[in-house]
Amino acid sequence: MTIDAYLAYLRDVRRMSDNTLESYARDLAALGSFAADHERDVSTLDRRDLEAFVRGLMASGLSPRSTARAVACVRGFYRFVAVEAGREASAADDLRAPRAWPALPRFLDLEEVDRLLAAPDPSTPRGLRDKALVSVLYATGLRVSELLALKLPNLYMDEGYLTCVGKGSKERLVPIGQEAIAWVRQYVASGRPLLVTRPSPWLFVNARGGPLSRVGFWKLLKEYGIKAGITHDISPHLLRHSFATHLLDRGADLRAIQLMLGHADLSTTQIYTHVLEARLRTVYDKFHPRR
Repeated sequence: MTIDAYLAYLRDVRRMSDNTLESYARDLAALGSFAADHERDVSTLDRRDLEAFVRGLMASGLSPRSTARAVACVRGFYRFVAVEAGREASAADDLRAPRAWPALPRFLDLEEVDRLLAAPDPSTPRGLRDKALVSVLYATGLRVSELLALKLPNLYMDEGYLTCVGKGSKERLVPIGQEAIAWVRQYVASGRPLLVTRPSPWLFVNARGGPLSRVGFWKLLKEYGIKAGITHDISPHLLRHSFATHLLDRGADLRAIQLMLGHADLSTTQIYTHVLEARLRTVYDKFHPRR
């Protein structure tokens, strides 16, 4: 088979690494399936066919980077076919991947957020700290660096907001919900004094009373994600995406979300509208009787 011959050439002549060879084998298997679906031999596909194949890769959710690799693989394969057949040109000589679009941010659904917020045990000082941490993160959409840099004077709990310093050393005001405020009050009153061994300005401290590190927070969040039964990777940024997506889903103004997230440009915030558009498409395809 031509594909097998090309993979053997890549392995034996080009000395391609095992990982790259494996990726190319997957790409060519997808190409072979595409040809079979159209009742064609893979070596007879023309430029229009190959463009349709690439569009199908993007539509299936393959990342722009992986699609670009697949296109490079296809070009190399058809160049190999052309040389073997004694032709100067191939159908894929100037094949290009479509212009890449930004990957849509992933986010938790409301049930997953509820399970994550319930994972810390507030009966211990550490668990109470973590309960307040995760609650504040989801309630405000702060970047992890902004969250961990919070100091006690940044909190205006009676007024229902906090201040933080974001990118470019720009300070902004962010509202915070009553539930998160309640957990912060309880942590400051009952949990933090048992964790602080010496005077510390930081709101969220580690077991030695110093500031909690990014790595430390990422690890504890991952632990709580596993405890909550969340199967995909979880990170502080995932909570930030969830905050923005859930606000927009409930009718929040995009400009207000931009201000809360601290985005310098509204176009950065607009990616969340694409998340909702993608969700609408999925709902339509699933439920419309004449889709």
